[in-house]
Amino acid sequence: MELKKDSYWLPAAIVALGLLLLGLCVKGGIDDFANKDRKVTVKGLAEKEVAADKVTWPIVSKELGNSLPELYNSIGTTQKAIRHFLIAGGVKPGEISVGAPQVVDLNADQYNQNNRGYRYNITTVITVTSRNVNLVRGLINRQGELLREGIAVVDGGYDNPVKYEYVSFTSMKPKMMEEAIANAEKTATQFATNSHSQLNKIVSADQGQFSIEDRDSNTPWIKKVRVVTTITYSLKD
Repeated sequence: MELKKDSYWLPAAIVALGLLLLGLCVKGGIDDFANKDRKVTVKGLAEKEVAADKVTWPIVSKELGNSLPELYNSIGTTQKAIRHFLIAGGVKPGEISVGAPQVVDLNADQYNQNNRGYRYNITTVITVTSRNVNLVRGLINRQGELLREGIAVVDGGYDNPVKYEYVSFTSMKPKMMEEAIANAEKTATQFATNSHSQLNKIVSADQGQFSIEDRDSNTPWIKKVRVVTTITYSLKD
């Protein structure tokens, strides 16, 4: 029985279409294989200077003497004068805290030969914690006025430094992350252009960590907020 030639066109067309699709799949696989290692890793930086919005000011004073009752009265007078200075300057009572006195009995130290003429060295610390940084900074600059009342405020040293913080940075995190990512993409795009490629999708991303540091040692109330993000992009022709 003789088959008509027209009956062969449909199977032939199906085979041809299958071969075409197979060829496209093979080509796509080859392209993916060729491009799988083509990627670029870039860093995006966002940085901003802000004013500190919290200050902690330890006010350290010392009393020297031989009579504990007399020193107790002297400490009371000193703390009263310091509190009056602070409140008169605009500090709220709730922003002031008074620490327990630290008493050093110089005669009780077997390794110390006390030739200073007094037995007790008592340190007191009154701490101001405020969000009104400018007000407190003004009072720090005026603390010498306490000398007129016989109050000697000593340097807090390493244990009791004035501390400035920026505690409101959470609200600015999304905007800074957006800026860091945009800067990373800009750098990656430039790299792709220079290498005659196109930027493709993100392969991996590392948000990085935010850091808050003093702008410099002379202005600790000015903070530098910084975030660096690392992003890897794939490239394509």
